[in-house]
Amino acid sequence: MAGLQALIRPDCHNAALERALPQRRSGEGSATTPLWRGLCHNAALERALPQRRSGEGSATTPLWRGLCHHAALERALPPRRSGEGSATTPLWRGLCHNAALERALPQRRSGEGSATTPLWRGLCHNAALERALPQCRSGEGSATMPLWRGEDQASMAVPGRKGSALGAVLALCCLILTSCPGATSTVAADCPDQSPELQPWSPGHDQDLGVHIGRGEALLLTSSATVHSISIADGGKLVIKDYQEPIVLRTRHILIDSGGELHAGSALCPFQGNFSIVLYGRADDPGAQPDPYYGLKYIGVGRGGTLELHGQKKLSWTFLSKTLRPGGLEEGGYFFERSWGHRGVIVHVIDAKSGSVIHCDRFDTYRSRKESERLAQYLSAVPEGRILSVAVNDEGSRHLDDLARKAVTRLGSKHFLHLGFRHPWSFITVKGNPSSSVEDHIEYHAHGGSAAARVYKLFQTEHGEYFNVSSSSEWVQDVEWTEWFDQDKVSQTKGGEKISDLWAAHAGRICSHPIDVQATTMDGVDLSTDIVYKKGQGYRFACHDLGRACQSYRVRFLCGKSVRPKLTVSIDTNVNSTILSLEDDVQTWRPGDTLVVASTDYSMHQAEEFRVLPCRACAANQVRVAGKPLYLHIGEEIDGVDMRAEVGLLSRNIVVMGEVEDKCYPYNNHVCSFFDFDTFGGHIKFALGFKAAHLEGVELKHMGQQLVGQYPIHFHLAGDVDEKGGYHPPTYIKDLSIHHTFSRCVTVHGSNGLLIKDVVGYNSLGHCFFTEDGPEERNTFDHCLGLLVKSGTLLPSDRDSRMCRAITDDSYPGYVPKPRQDCNAVSTFWMANPNNNLINCAAAGSEETGFWFIFHHVPTGPSQGMYSPGYSEHIPLGTFYNNRAHSNYRAGMIIDNGVKTTEASAKDKRPFLSIISARYSPHQDADPLKPRVPAIIKHFTAYKNQDHGAWLRGGDVWLDSCRFADNGIGLTLASGGTFPYDDGSKQEIKNSLFVGESGNVGTEMMDNRIWGPGGLDHSGRTLPIGQDFPIRGIQFYDGPVNIQNCTFRKFAALEGRHTSALAFRLNNAWQSCPHNNVTQVVFEDVPITSRVFFGEPGPWFNQLDMDGDKTSVFHDVDGSVSEYPGSYLTKEDNWLVRHPDCINVPDWRGAVCSGRYAQMYIQAYKSSNLRMKIIKNDFPTHPLHLGGALARSSHYQQYQPVVTLQKGYTIHWDQTAPAELAIWLINFNKGDWIRVGLCYPRGTVFSILSDVHNRLLKQTSKTSTFVRTLQMDKVEQSHPGRSYYYWDEGSGLLFLKLRAQNERERFAFCSVKGCERIKIKALLPRNAGVSDCTAAYPRFAERALVDVPMPRKLSGAQLKTKDRFLEVKMESSRQHFFHLRGDFAYVEVDGRTFPSLEDGVQVVVVDGRRGHVVSHASFRASALQGVPRQLFNYVSAIPDNSIVLMVSKGRHTTRGPWTRVLEKLGADKGLRLKEKMALVGFKGSFRPTWVTLETEDHKAKIFQVVPIPVLRKKRL
Repeated sequence: MAGLQALIRPDCHNAALERALPQRRSGEGSATTPLWRGLCHNAALERALPQRRSGEGSATTPLWRGLCHHAALERALPPRRSGEGSATTPLWRGLCHNAALERALPQRRSGEGSATTPLWRGLCHNAALERALPQCRSGEGSATMPLWRGEDQASMAVPGRKGSALGAVLALCCLILTSCPGATSTVAADCPDQSPELQPWSPGHDQDLGVHIGRGEALLLTSSATVHSISIADGGKLVIKDYQEPIVLRTRHILIDSGGELHAGSALCPFQGNFSIVLYGRADDPGAQPDPYYGLKYIGVGRGGTLELHGQKKLSWTFLSKTLRPGGLEEGGYFFERSWGHRGVIVHVIDAKSGSVIHCDRFDTYRSRKESERLAQYLSAVPEGRILSVAVNDEGSRHLDDLARKAVTRLGSKHFLHLGFRHPWSFITVKGNPSSSVEDHIEYHAHGGSAAARVYKLFQTEHGEYFNVSSSSEWVQDVEWTEWFDQDKVSQTKGGEKISDLWAAHAGRICSHPIDVQATTMDGVDLSTDIVYKKGQGYRFACHDLGRACQSYRVRFLCGKSVRPKLTVSIDTNVNSTILSLEDDVQTWRPGDTLVVASTDYSMHQAEEFRVLPCRACAANQVRVAGKPLYLHIGEEIDGVDMRAEVGLLSRNIVVMGEVEDKCYPYNNHVCSFFDFDTFGGHIKFALGFKAAHLEGVELKHMGQQLVGQYPIHFHLAGDVDEKGGYHPPTYIKDLSIHHTFSRCVTVHGSNGLLIKDVVGYNSLGHCFFTEDGPEERNTFDHCLGLLVKSGTLLPSDRDSRMCRAITDDSYPGYVPKPRQDCNAVSTFWMANPNNNLINCAAAGSEETGFWFIFHHVPTGPSQGMYSPGYSEHIPLGTFYNNRAHSNYRAGMIIDNGVKTTEASAKDKRPFLSIISARYSPHQDADPLKPRVPAIIKHFTAYKNQDHGAWLRGGDVWLDSCRFADNGIGLTLASGGTFPYDDGSKQEIKNSLFVGESGNVGTEMMDNRIWGPGGLDHSGRTLPIGQDFPIRGIQFYDGPVNIQNCTFRKFAALEGRHTSALAFRLNNAWQSCPHNNVTQVVFEDVPITSRVFFGEPGPWFNQLDMDGDKTSVFHDVDGSVSEYPGSYLTKEDNWLVRHPDCINVPDWRGAVCSGRYAQMYIQAYKSSNLRMKIIKNDFPTHPLHLGGALARSSHYQQYQPVVTLQKGYTIHWDQTAPAELAIWLINFNKGDWIRVGLCYPRGTVFSILSDVHNRLLKQTSKTSTFVRTLQMDKVEQSHPGRSYYYWDEGSGLLFLKLRAQNERERFAFCSVKGCERIKIKALLPRNAGVSDCTAAYPRFAERALVDVPMPRKLSGAQLKTKDRFLEVKMESSRQHFFHLRGDFAYVEVDGRTFPSLEDGVQVVVVDGRRGHVVSHASFRASALQGVPRQLFNYVSAIPDNSIVLMVSKGRHTTRGPWTRVLEKLGADKGLRLKEKMALVGFKGSFRPTWVTLETEDHKAKIFQVVPIPVLRKKRL
């Protein structure tokens, strides 16, 4: 029965079948016996087989219904049994998913088959059946025969089983075979190694043997071999034999072309054994002649060549379905590490039942004896049975008294009683059981070097799970190698070079007492070195080359750093293994396979590799792996964002790998300067005209070279590789793992239509999934995973900052690298053309970016000329759906920038392919004159990216249903629709979620610079950049941007960290479009004070003095942000936008306004360093200073103020006015106007005209000439072709009225006819001074009016959150009524007015928790004189956490004791009051941001909001 047991067990997964078949064969079974229950999930088969075996069955008996899900089989079998069937009947189609079986079986029935015929290959994935069945038919088999290859031999002999087991197999075989009439087998088409034309080939091992397989040769490699090279051409074929013994083929290269073919398995007959191609050789091997096209160490597939590699079907990658915690404990492991700043005795109290930490505390017994007393009390209070881990970090003995020493001694310690200065000491015990103690103690004398006291102890939880508690108290001395120093001279000093001399020559770069030294020749060959110390002479080192002193060599030194303390406490499972729970069925992952689990924190380096172990208890979606995780890997959705770690399979049964050296050797100029390992791996290259290429189930390791063109997989200028190119089936690479590579993962170069599916790229140098020159289109990346993508040296975009500065060979002399501009762009998915598809892909960790769409204005490299200039910037985006990016440094996704497509020159010294600016504007057919086509990004997830979740620049980029969490900045929409780059477009995001600080807190590491308190609960967590970095959900930049139906969750600012859901780009010189708009947004766990932040001078914001910082604005369409529907939110001091009724929001550093707004772009030519001052005539005391948006090196400067329409302005300069000026009307609708006065020197003569410029057609049409008028009012008039200007030479102001003449589309910056422009040329007098005409005020001042009334604030049920704004209005003024004058004052709270009826001070008190007015009172002016006890008593009785509003009326005492009340309510000390005063104050234990005091001689006015409830922000 052993043979049958082996037969059944691995197939269709039904162990009961092995017991059922013997009973049936002896006739003792019945229809109720579960013979075939579960076989391919068809229970009906158990009733059908007995009838069929006795010949009583009929065509109506559902014998095979549903077998392997093929209903037609029930109709096919009866005709076959009677001999009436034919070879074309699809009898076995789909049986265990192997179509070839229907053709294989007839050959067996006719007796022509042999043991080598793959009759059963792939049946339930067990190739060994092919040898068992023929013997079954002849009756020659036995129970001991290895019927099912791959089954453990021990399972072949099961005591108590009868020999009739084989008879059962025979009966089954006969049943199958008798149903199939004779036909010609075509199995070789599916299983290439079964072709009868193949000749066995075993060339042995000869590194000098060059093999050519040519015409008429078809070889079957049957054993491992080593040859020099293999050439397959002229119809030659090499096939790999598929059987149990592994085959390893070592060769320097394989070239397949001119009809040559290499096969291992096929799509219908996957290779089941183990086959490896090892490409060997060094780049500098003597006699190695690189092929001019392929180079060295390659598999090359040229014109007419075929490469078919098809390994076992295995799941490529999936997700964790359960969070994996450090240490692997079910309840979560624990890891604690501290260094400097955490001195003293540190105690952990651990629950013995669960292994979880109950409490942790530190006692600084170095600083204070009170801490020693507290330690003794703390230990005494710990209940018995608790586990205690006690250890010293840094120093803890100085003030350690006997009480504490004895308390620890009673716990079981033998060394704590005599603990000395800075002694490492660790101790673990169970309270109440001193005998359970483990302890280690080291006497350390601070002489340098490392010392450690380590203990660990095994425990068991109440559920029987073992866990290990370990503790380490250490002094650590880290070491590091210096850089390499070139030595050009032979030492003339006996005994070698003095290190002190070298130290003096390289001050600060070499240590005086090195631990070790290394030396190499300039070519990288190791040399012998010695370090010696001679008393009185110090340290020396000597270098020897074959017994002689070295000449022209490089040397570096291993230096010790200063010692530092380190304390580590960890709790983990004792068994060195972990169960991974996964989303998918992973039964194809076998013991010995290697997995990688991606990071789910900010650092990509938290990805961890594991080896799969056997696991009988694991479910279908579980595996046991060796080792324990060091980091937290999330396996769930957190706060609405899927943060599950990707888990990739690295192992495959077909392997292509490069054989590498133990360390780096310099085969190019720079490689060993950046890598200490060999990077000269193998590579696979497909050339134009290859016949067929399909790779699946293949592992590529140590592939790629730090040479351009030598990549693990490289489709090189192959053209169309799908049906369009005549490929049937289309070319694909599927189910691959490409890991530990030296140059990219997959390169698509000048090739189109390639399918890259289920590919895992891990630990690679340079861009991983890479499209190269720009013309690559229609390629599909489906369900690909890339992680741990590091910088490489090949292209500027591959390089990190150090490489960028060092590698300047391809630049023009004098080039000064700017790494963050020219380089620093290595990405997991590098898309040089938008017209490619990315679906279900994951970019799980890159040194820079996950997905980067980059633009080649013209094709580069050998693809030059393949499209017209600008094509890639205008081609619509392919499908981008359900992709995710996390653990990247720069961004999860970028759409922006281009590459320099010209060689370095004196004009532009940057290297070829450096990063430059570019704009994306998708249009139909890539034609900018045709309609726009929005680029749709749907279901994109970005989390834990340090800088940006996504930075997307371009016209019409729309996001839908996306998720962003824990990014430094969730999303920046940098619209390309900013003139002069584009005439206007829009970007939008809708139906999306933004999370500021999620429940994924990450893993704390020692001395972690980005670990700090979270905003909501103040608990520790990893942070994206720094503790005070202002985390933002969406960042406005450029515009117009539309934000619709988005949710913002868990954004909470701290004192010192300005977190906000909505914000603006920091240090921004560019404009902010007034058509930026927000509607239907929802805030959850976002304090109302953290919804928006406009910035303030300080860290990260600098001086907040750039033009874009000052002009930021957006439209709150429905009031879902500010509670004022239809309002505009602007920076609080932007008086070009403000009007008298605007309401300040101090927490946001902004204001809520109403109005109609547009922009001017003022271009001053030949004057790039001018600063402009613009004044709105109704607020002449509040000018706006602009420095210009462009670099000082530009030939002109551009100023971009947002202005209120139908208003007057004057413009001034800090130097002489520019002689040539252009004013563009941006976002003006037809009929919109502003009046402008421009300052010029007296004696200036003007030439002014207007025109319309169509940028796309590059046409300019003159529309009007301006003539001078002597009447100011006449500038209001205009006639076709003629307008007027007024030159007020006395004030120096040139007045124009600027009116838009044409209609404008909704999101366009300019009119339908083009951009309307006014051009001014001025003939300036010589030696003219500064053009500042502000002395013209108050002559040209205007009365401040509110043209668009402020909207009514939402209230009650209209509000969607528990917190809200309280509207506060206060005014104290002197008003004129004809010839009468009177004082006027009031306080208004949420529309309820409290007028001041008499001179003095009125006070209104509001409950800071609920926003209700609780009291109000008036104090006459006379009551404020002397000691105003009445006012003092009233204010003293006000409860804490109260908002106190105070306004004065008429004459009142501006000095005296009563003003101390203002100080108690938050006003600055030492204040000086003027005649009018208004105060928004607070009585409580802190001073809120919104406390405001206004005091003026004629009018004091405060319109602002106060957050309800009033809460204190937690401190950073």
